[in-house]
Amino acid sequence: MGSTAISAIILAGGRGERLGWRDKATLVLGGRTLVQRAAHTLASISDDVIVVRRADQSLTLDNARVVADLPSCQGVLAGIAAGLEAARHDWALIVACDMPFLNLTVIHHMIALASAPDLAAIVPQLQVGQEPLHALYHKRCLPSLYRALEARERRVRSFYAELPVRYVLESEIRIFDPKMLTFYNINTADELDWAAAKLAAEQLNDGRA
Repeated sequence: MGSTAISAIILAGGRGERLGWRDKATLVLGGRTLVQRAAHTLASISDDVIVVRRADQSLTLDNARVVADLPSCQGVLAGIAAGLEAARHDWALIVACDMPFLNLTVIHHMIALASAPDLAAIVPQLQVGQEPLHALYHKRCLPSLYRALEARERRVRSFYAELPVRYVLESEIRIFDPKMLTFYNINTADELDWAAAKLAAEQLNDGRA
């Protein structure tokens, strides 16, 4: 992980509209809920794993602190702000709980970039657009986040223009994760089924090794 210690923040408030309004965090994949899977993975790179839940959500994890969204706000920006407020380290990785194939090599590469002075965010820039929910944010983002919340912004990248951001190009990321699975997220039952089949195939292959 280098010299930059980070907190790891998992946003768990997704309502899963296309999954029958089920909380994404509690969906089971490979014997674990999605939020348990993310917390287990991120515990290997951070001593400060935080799960941000909605105010009306009940979550308990053994290997993570659970905090609620900002009481007067809602949405992804509020979740990021609540997580950064609670973080013990200046830098924090923000991920969504519905990313079951987080690639630690990609994350280590992004963390290494945080050693550059004065940066406020490190954000993947993919061919399909920016990925703000697989990104690193410094606590110096908080004032800009609060202004965005006061302006009732909904887009996560709405506060980027105020800050020095290092964009990580897709070509950089493919060196470590050629299939870009670290960004795979689950929004539909078909995507959940695909992830389950992939995990089952990996377990079968491991058993043959």
